[in-house]
Amino acid sequence: MSLISSTKIVLNIEKVSHYYFSLLGEWWSIPYYVGELKQQIKVAYDANNGGEEMQFINNLLLDTGLDPRLVEYLSVVIKILLIGLFCFIANLISKKIVIRIITRIVTNSKVKWGQIVLDRKVFRKLSHFVPALIIYSFSSTFPTHQSSIEKFAIAYTIIVGLVFIQSLLNAFNDIYQTFEISKVKPVKGYVQVVSIVIMTLGFISVISTLIGKSPLILLSGIGALSAVLMLVFKDSLLGLVAGIQLTANDMVRVGDWIEMPKYGADGDVIDISLNTVMVQNFDKTITMIPSYALISDSFINWRGMQKSGGRRIKRSLYIDTSSITFCTEEMMEKFVQVHYLSDYIIQKEMEIAEYNAKNAFDRNNPVNGRALTNIGVFRDYINNYLKNHPKINQNMTLMVRQLGHSEYGLPLEIYAFTNDVQWAAYESVQSDIFDHLFAVAQEFGLRVFQNPSGADLRNMVEETSNQAWIGQRSY
Repeated sequence: MSLISSTKIVLNIEKVSHYYFSLLGEWWSIPYYVGELKQQIKVAYDANNGGEEMQFINNLLLDTGLDPRLVEYLSVVIKILLIGLFCFIANLISKKIVIRIITRIVTNSKVKWGQIVLDRKVFRKLSHFVPALIIYSFSSTFPTHQSSIEKFAIAYTIIVGLVFIQSLLNAFNDIYQTFEISKVKPVKGYVQVVSIVIMTLGFISVISTLIGKSPLILLSGIGALSAVLMLVFKDSLLGLVAGIQLTANDMVRVGDWIEMPKYGADGDVIDISLNTVMVQNFDKTITMIPSYALISDSFINWRGMQKSGGRRIKRSLYIDTSSITFCTEEMMEKFVQVHYLSDYIIQKEMEIAEYNAKNAFDRNNPVNGRALTNIGVFRDYINNYLKNHPKINQNMTLMVRQLGHSEYGLPLEIYAFTNDVQWAAYESVQSDIFDHLFAVAQEFGLRVFQNPSGADLRNMVEETSNQAWIGQRSY
């Protein structure tokens, strides 16, 4: 070691020592200052002896007879290029060789979730640690900037670690979703909360590393900004609370059919995250609902219907009231031959005849006493028809009832449940039932009400014209 170099080291150490030991009166700061003193002594030493692993580059350039100042700049450029080349080669080896070997091992293994880990590129994220370690290892090559290089290398390592943890959490969520319990107890919201916490702590660690301050100092500053942070993360906090309540109370699951008109949602839940619930509507559009809206507002969950094994039919047949009449003898003879009505007609005829005879009603006037009506017989027919229908759930409510009369006629409502909850099957059963009822209504002397159409008006005009023409011919 030359005399000049030794003098530089001594002067640096003396300068640092004089500065720090003048502060020994602040006894509580001694541990901090001792650490700083060690760091400054290390830098002073490395200023002369550091970078010996690449000292041969300087020697080779000096042997060529170049100017020492030019040698200094060229050596820095060459060292940077060599370190960059090392990083590139190491990264290439880790990705093209090591990662391929790991991929082959995972692919050939019997572990089901191995492919999920590969799809999330968890191992590929690890390969980025290699360049950071190489840069950190060769930081002493540049003694005057060693501290800064090490800080940036550590910060980069933390960032790579955060990306790796994020991929690992996503892979965990994907693996969890392969189990049936994920539809009942989704964890995506919790995974996102953990991710936010880790990312926040990682960001604080990166900043503290770059500025050389303790993370506790930054955390104390963040505490003062808690009100601002709560405003920024309002949706995340509300979503976290809502997610906990939704999961704990089992209010909604992935796969549930929910209906929320306020947000235009009517379809299946396909994803539940920290802030939103994603619903795929039946027209294949996607509706995003804030998680907390499912707590603060009302919505319909059709899961109960799907689990019950029955889907409700609640639909009316509007009867033209002018077609409602008492049953004649001819009609009774016709109805008694209907399979679903024979027992009913026989029983009712006996019951009515006994009642009328007991009270001595004069049946020459149909107003007196009791008599069957065509709509009453039709209602009983529908009831028996549904009770014998193979697609109607007989363990649930089944009834045929009259609703209040309106301008559209007399509503005859069918209230029943199919035993197939699938949409297409349900609509098919409902359509078959009403196809049959529309066709047989006229067999009971009933007309189904509908507003006059163009054909009705045209027929009415033609009939009027024909009557007028006949009247003219009669003269």
